[in-house]
Amino acid sequence: MEKITSFTIDHLKLKPGVYVSRIDYVEGHPVTTFDLRMTSPNDEPVMNTAEMHTIEHLAATFLRNHAEYSAKTVYFGPMGCRTGFYLLLAGEYTSRDIVPLMQEMYTFIADFEGEVPGACAKDCGNYLDMNLPMAKYLARKFLSEVLHNITDDRLNYPE
Repeated sequence: MEKITSFTIDHLKLKPGVYVSRIDYVEGHPVTTFDLRMTSPNDEPVMNTAEMHTIEHLAATFLRNHAEYSAKTVYFGPMGCRTGFYLLLAGEYTSRDIVPLMQEMYTFIADFEGEVPGACAKDCGNYLDMNLPMAKYLARKFLSEVLHNITDDRLNYPE
């Protein structure tokens, strides 16, 4: 079997950033998959499930309610390695195209107050595994260290 594309990226060189993982065509329509890498793989600790779960709920809620991107959002969810998230958008985009959206989304998460949407037994299969304070901390960290003043090496996979 061939390696899938995401396993051909040198994770020893990969830094936190916003990367186009792939562009697929579904019945002739492009779908862009983004790699939202929040931690440095194999270098710094991975995120715990509680904060990832919280980010997932908040980001999905934000994206599905966004004035421009709600109808273009196909999927937002965690990476199994717990170093980031995947975002799938209908359309063909570059990493730079979505930086303003990511700044807006992570600011929403960093500033969020109140009950996490969907964090109850009726709405979620593991509603007790949430950590809003840590999710907010990680969102602020990603904003300050990556998304504000993002450089090309954080927008394009390493060679």
